[in-house]
Amino acid sequence: MSVVIALQDVSFGYNRTQILDSISLEISRGEVLSLLGPSGSGKSTLLRIIMGFAAPSRGLVRLRGDVVSDKGRVHTPPEERNLAVVLQDLALWPHLTVEENLSFGLQSRRVARDEQKKRIARVLAEVDLENMARRYPARLSGGEQQRVAIARALVLEPDAVLLDEPLSNLDIGLRDDLLDLFASLFEQHGSTVIHVTHDPSEAQRLGDNVAVMDGGRIVFTGNPGDLDPEHESPFVQLVCRHLQDQRR
Repeated sequence: MSVVIALQDVSFGYNRTQILDSISLEISRGEVLSLLGPSGSGKSTLLRIIMGFAAPSRGLVRLRGDVVSDKGRVHTPPEERNLAVVLQDLALWPHLTVEENLSFGLQSRRVARDEQKKRIARVLAEVDLENMARRYPARLSGGEQQRVAIARALVLEPDAVLLDEPLSNLDIGLRDDLLDLFASLFEQHGSTVIHVTHDPSEAQRLGDNVAVMDGGRIVFTGNPGDLDPEHESPFVQLVCRHLQDQRR
């Protein structure tokens, strides 16, 4: 299975503050990796480096085998990385309809108009919004806006989708429904995904594997069931207790 995203010894810091410390990680094609960690552990900073909005102070980033960033340099800008991101605030264009939100990225990538229409119709049907194509975001519920955001990412047919805690502000019932939808969509599309979260249950439900971050380091990578409750990281210990409570 080919590697889509590879980080090799990636570190990052500024003003003598170390944010990331020697991160090495590989995400294979079709893998959903949950990047789990507490606030301030460096998760979002790592996503920014993968997207190309920041350069590592040490180490390198490869996409599909090509070096796109290395020590202090961004070789490939964000718009040329063929990545899609869904942020916590969703960042939908309020003055554009659902259809126009989806077509915006396709137009910037110079996708032919007929192909745009086919892709948009297909993905709106997949998220059950085909009858809302001409609505504006303000006229949608929170769950419907989440569906637009994931549809906008998938319509680009990116090499990878990056999720930066997009479900963290939702109530439990809606979040569970969207987790099921996301999992189904990613399987259907064969998507490569990095899913950033601070919620162990969410990480376990959506991720094929989990990478646990604490203090700017990766302290565990693998199946959540293999986490050691006596691990030196207090956050790993907390995750283990949480998952044990969920099983009871």
